[in-house]
Amino acid sequence: MAESVYKIVELIGSSTESWEKAAAAAVGKARSSLRDLRIAEVTKLDMHLDDDGNIVAYRAKVNVSFKMED
Repeated sequence: MAESVYKIVELIGSSTESWEKAAAAAVGKARSSLRDLRIAEVTKLDMHLDDDGNIVAYRAKVNVSFKMED
């Protein structure tokens, strides 16, 4: 088996609807600019609140790994 090297980038996706859509937004953006994605790991979830404490956006911090090219 050949040796491989992977790089990890940290992204933050946001959505006004859900944490799942926020994470999907981060992965979708990564997919449009990176090749050979391997793993996506949600590392933190939070919410952006307005001055009255209402939820404005759901945010997901996601680590995405991809294989480095030879």
